[in-house]
Amino acid sequence: MAQIKGHLIKEVLEGSIAEEMEIEPGDVLLSVNGQKIRDVFDYRFYVKDEYLEILIRKADGEEWELEIEKDEDEDLGLVFENDLMSNYRSCSNKCIFCFIDQMPPGMRETLYFKDDDSRLSFLQGNYITLTNMSDEDVDRIIYMGLAPINVSVHTTDPQLRCRMLGNRFAGEKLRFLDRLYEGGVEMNGQIVLCRGVNDGAHLEKTISDLSKYLPHMRSVSVVPAGITKYREGLYPIELFTEKEAADVIDLIEGWQDRLYEKWGLHFIHASDEWYYLAHRPMPDEERYDGYIQLENGVGMCRLFTEEFDEELRDILENAADSGDAVGKKRRVSVVTGALTYPMFRDFGKRLEEAADGLSVLVHGIRNDFFGETITVTGLITGQDLIAQLSEKQKAGEDLGDVLILPTCMLRSGEEVLLDDVTVDDVRSALHMQVEIIQGDGGAFVRAVLLGDYSRSRENDEDSFVYVDEFGTAGPIN
Repeated sequence: MAQIKGHLIKEVLEGSIAEEMEIEPGDVLLSVNGQKIRDVFDYRFYVKDEYLEILIRKADGEEWELEIEKDEDEDLGLVFENDLMSNYRSCSNKCIFCFIDQMPPGMRETLYFKDDDSRLSFLQGNYITLTNMSDEDVDRIIYMGLAPINVSVHTTDPQLRCRMLGNRFAGEKLRFLDRLYEGGVEMNGQIVLCRGVNDGAHLEKTISDLSKYLPHMRSVSVVPAGITKYREGLYPIELFTEKEAADVIDLIEGWQDRLYEKWGLHFIHASDEWYYLAHRPMPDEERYDGYIQLENGVGMCRLFTEEFDEELRDILENAADSGDAVGKKRRVSVVTGALTYPMFRDFGKRLEEAADGLSVLVHGIRNDFFGETITVTGLITGQDLIAQLSEKQKAGEDLGDVLILPTCMLRSGEEVLLDDVTVDDVRSALHMQVEIIQGDGGAFVRAVLLGDYSRSRENDEDSFVYVDEFGTAGPIN
C-alpha cells in the first residue's frame, strides 16, 4: 500500500479540540475516518461528523489514532500549511478583458497568478469560469453540498464565450450551470461587460438565460471591464459612454422589476460604477437584496452612505442629550479614488458642519500607476499617494494633523499597499501621522469626527487589496 503523504499542520488554535488532543504544529494529518484527504473539500466534509477517528503522524514519525466526539460542524482548530491542502488551479483562459494581463511589470509575483479554482469560490468567494473543472469536480460540489459557488459567466452565447475567454471549451462548460442547478447548489454570477462585445442584445439574452436558474442562482452582477494603460497588443476594449452606461442601468432595472415580482429577488445588479458613469443616484438599499454582490462593487456606496448617516445621527443625538460638543478641532486628510471623490467631498462637508473647528481635506488620488481609467480606491498605489500628497505639501498646502487610509488599500492583515510601499513609508515621506481604518461608513465618521481609529467590523478581511483577472479589484471606497 502506497504511503499517504498527508497534510502538514501549521498552527493549532488555542482552546480548540486539536489542542486538547495534544496535536502540535509540525504534525501531519494522514486521514479522517479512514478516508484519504485530497484537499480542503474532503477535509471540511468529513470533519463535520460528530464522531471522528483521525490519524496523525507526529514529528518523530510516531502515528497516533485519535477518537474524537464533538458537536456537528464543530471545527477541530487545525490550520494547514496550504489553505487548499493541494496545489492551486491556475486559469487556463486568455480572456480579452483580463486585468492581470494589463498589470505593469516589476510587481510582486503573486499579483500575476491567475487562479480559477472552484475551492476558492467556496472558501473565499472568488469567481470561477468553470473551464478547468471536470464532471467529477461538479459531482463533488453537489455531493458535499458546497455553496455558494460563484461563476464568471460573461455571456451565455457559447461561441461568444469561447471568444471572450480565449478557451475553446468555455461554451461547452456552461452545461455545468445546469448540473449545479439540478443539484440544488446555491450560485452567484458575474458578467464583465465589454463595450461592443457582450453588451446590448447579448446582455439581454444572458440575463434572460441566467434568470432560469432562479432561485438557486441568487444574484448576478454586471461590472464594466477594467482598463489600464498597459493594453498594448491586447484586444481593443473601449470605455462606456455616459449614454451607454444609462442604457445598461435601464436594461438591468427593467429586469429587476420583473424578476422581483415573481421571485422576491432583484437578481441582476449593476455595479456602482455604472451609476457614476451615467451620473445617476445610487438605488435605494432595498434594491440590493441584502448586498449579495458587495464584493463586486454592487451597493458599496449605498451601504457606506447608510452606515455614515446612521453613525452621524447617533453621535449628534448623544451629543444633544449630554450637552457635549461634537468632535475635535483639527485638520484631517482623507484619500479616495477619483470615482468616489465627489461622494467623500460631500461627506467631509457634512462632518465639518457637525463639528466646530473641524476641517476635512479630501484628496482624490489620480491613478498614474495603472492609468487614469482606473478610479477605485482599492487600486491606489503607495507611490501615487506619496507623489501627489508630497506635491501638495511642496505647494504649501497643510495636510493637517492626520492622514486616514482605509483597509481596502492594504494587503490583507498587513500595512502594505499594492505596490509594496508600506504605511511606514508613507509616514516617513509625508512626515505626518497616518492611521488605518476599516472601510465602512461608521468607522469613517468616528475616525474623522472623534479621532477614533478602532476597527468596526469583526472580520478585518472584508476589505483589502485584491486583484483578480476580471478587474474587480478591491472595494470602491
